[in-house]
Order: sequence, then C-alpha cells, then structure tokens
Amino acid sequence: MIKVIIADDQAIIRSGLKSLLLGSHLIKVVAEASDGLEAIRLAELHEPDVILMDLKMPAMNGIEATRLICQAYPSTKVLVLTLLEDDEMIFTAIKAGARGYMLKDIAQDALLQAIQTIHGGGVIFSAGIANRVLSYLSGESRNARSKLFEQLTNREQQIIELVAEGLTNHEIAQKLSLSPKTISNNVSNALVKLQIVDRSKLILLSQELGIGRKNPAM
Repeated sequence: MIKVIIADDQAIIRSGLKSLLLGSHLIKVVAEASDGLEAIRLAELHEPDVILMDLKMPAMNGIEATRLICQAYPSTKVLVLTLLEDDEMIFTAIKAGARGYMLKDIAQDALLQAIQTIHGGGVIFSAGIANRVLSYLSGESRNARSKLFEQLTNREQQIIELVAEGLTNHEIAQKLSLSPKTISNNVSNALVKLQIVDRSKLILLSQELGIGRKNPAM
C-alpha cells in the first residue's frame, strides 16, 4: 500500500484528488495539508511514501516544503501537482528534490501511474514538460563538464585544444617545442582532472564544448 499525503491550499482540490485516489487498492491517503508547514509536520507524523505537492500555498510554499521534506525524509517522494508550468517553477522544483511534475488537469489513470512511478524510484513529468526538463538537465550537465575544463592549467588547456584538433602527441610536441614525454604527461593529467578514461572521449568532450574542429583525424 502506497501511503500518500495531499498538500494543497484549496479544500475542493484536496477533496477531488482524494476521490480520484480512492479508486485504487494500491494507494491510501493518510493525511491532507493546507500549506507547506503542515505538509512537513504531517510528513514527520505519517512517514508517507508520496506527497502530492501544490506549489503556491500560504505559510510556506510547496518548493520550500519539498526541499525540507526531501532533506529530512529521503524515502518520501514528492510529486508536484500544480497549474504552474513556467520554466523557473519547474526547474526550481526539480532542484528542490521533486521526483515528478504534473499539471492538475491530469487524468485519473495518469495520476495513479505517476504515483506508482515515483514510488518505485522513477521520475515523471507531464508530456509538455518532459522535453524542457531534458533540455535543462542536458544544459546542467554541459555546465558541469565545462567547469572541469577550468581546472586545467594553461599548458594543459593549450595541449588539449591541439588534441581536439586531431594532432598526435608527437605533432603537438613539435608545435610547442616540448618533449613528447611532457605532452604525454600533460594529457594524462588532463584525463584525470576531466574524469575521462581515454583520448577519444577527450576529443568528443572537447568538440561538445566547442574546442577543436568538428571532425578531427583521430
């Protein structure tokens, strides 16, 4: 049985959601909260598996409540259920720890499936939101990889740029008037810092970040 708390400041919404969930023998609504602070208190009291969380609520909004609940009770999964679909709210909710983001016009079957999905460890988003989330996560990953490049020394960056252009260690050594051993050591150090295991992946990552030409001779 999946224990669920419904957190929404509108009583009619809470009642409607509860009625929808009564149709499932797998789900039990254990409590209802009218604001974020009450959601936190009830999460401690009932230890729910899933919380259906509205975002705009008095006393404490749903995003802050989500952040605190996810930190304090990591086994409790939060599914945002809201009318809001602007990017700022979506991505802030994800950063706060929400495992799903659905709009309130969701059908009964889809809501039941969403609850079961995040309870099972998955993530789920409304169809119109999913692509925006994927783009966002891709951008976050790209930023993280870009920051790894910033850890390289000036010499390592210079050598990696030449590696990305398809030059061999010997060619780079000639171009920079350095020994092949020095080039090899710098490449090895860069691989460690960038958390990459081989030269081919280094070239691909460099291309992704706009370093080197498009089709290097590998």
